[in-house]
Order: sequence, then C-alpha cells, then structure tokens
Amino acid sequence: MTGYYYLIGSIILEVFATTMLKLSEGFSNLLPSILLTIGYIGAFYFLSLCLKTLPLSVAYAIWTGAGTILTASIGVLLWNDPFNMMTAFGFTLIILGIIFLNSPTDTKKNT
Repeated sequence: MTGYYYLIGSIILEVFATTMLKLSEGFSNLLPSILLTIGYIGAFYFLSLCLKTLPLSVAYAIWTGAGTILTASIGVLLWNDPFNMMTAFGFTLIILGIIFLNSPTDTKKNT
C-alpha cells in the first residue's frame, strides 16, 4: 500500500511541475522554473520509491495516465484549453487502459 502513496505523491508533483512549466514561459520566469525543477526531481524520486513495491507496468501506466488527465484538466480549468467529446473520449480511453493494465491476469502458460 505504501507504493501507492508514493505513486500519488509522484503524480501530484509531476502535475505541479508541468503546471509550473507552462508558467515558466520557456524558463524565462525564475520562480516557476525553479519550482518545476524541484517538482520533477520530487516526482521521479517518489516514482522510484513506489517501484520498490509496485510493478513497473502498473506504476508507469497509472503515473502517465493520471498525470495526463490531471494536466489536461488543469489546462481546461486555468487556461481555457478546449474540452469536447473527443477530449472526454480520450480521457475514457486512458482510464480504461489503466483499469485493463491493473486487471489480474493468468500467468500460467498453456503447454
């Protein structure tokens, strides 16, 4: 369970860092540039900690999927990025992909 807490922390820091990337305006604003660097370092640190207990495929799928959805949502809410049926469909596909990757599978091979 601890691995999932580290993963959540990693996702939050990654989304924060990506938001700071937008605010840094190509690294021309100092404070957001510093914060994005700290955010990404923290995100990768927590991701590495979660990989001690979670499989790479599960952790990375959740990390990228949740990060993408949260980052896109922030874009819609803060910067008026477009949200339409295709965006909603893309979110749905990402969520389904995460669910499928986390589904239990039969590891026995037919012989």
